[in-house]
Amino acid sequence: MAETMTAAADTGHHEAHDDHGHVTNTGISNEKLGMWLFLGSECLLFGGLISTFLLYKKKLNTFPGFENTTVNKLGADLFDIPFTSVSSFVLLMSSLTMVLAVSSLQRDDQRRTRLWLMATALLGSTFLAGQVYEFTAFLNEGLGFTTNIFSSAFFTLTGFHGAHVLIGIVILMTMYAQALRGRLTSRNAEALEIAGLYWHFVDVVWVVIFVVVYLIK
Repeated sequence: MAETMTAAADTGHHEAHDDHGHVTNTGISNEKLGMWLFLGSECLLFGGLISTFLLYKKKLNTFPGFENTTVNKLGADLFDIPFTSVSSFVLLMSSLTMVLAVSSLQRDDQRRTRLWLMATALLGSTFLAGQVYEFTAFLNEGLGFTTNIFSSAFFTLTGFHGAHVLIGIVILMTMYAQALRGRLTSRNAEALEIAGLYWHFVDVVWVVIFVVVYLIK
């Protein structure tokens, strides 16, 4: 009887705690739950920004050279779809390298973990460089942040996303530095998993932005 009660107590103790010993009622650690809650709030933020862009998408009448531009001509006249498509593909590929980095860390393969972390950061940086190039091209054409309400909505939406990508790159490089010092191992692989959640969110949001901004006429 005593052994049964002890086993039951041990089982209950195991169910009430996660792998890291943090009390949880959800089956995941408090840190991971906090990230999911944060990403939920980010969904509301980007939902508002995307909705604002859709409301002002037709407001091109104050942009020199686009006084009578229609929605159907918008993509052909303003956006470089092939260039942005390549840039989007680069960002999506970074999700794959992020998965490989997490998988390598779970196997305690330090060399591959560092390799894939650096690859993810470089792919994200390439995407950012493409976004800076696109913004510069728009500015040279006379479309700035304050040109009209369309441009304000566009630069705010894509700029906010770019800022999130930059934050993700900083996180990745921090993880890379920890891996170099031997502080990132399979025992604390969840930290990289949480960073991966953020990075995948950024990629998924860009897919939505790309479709809404660049593809929908």
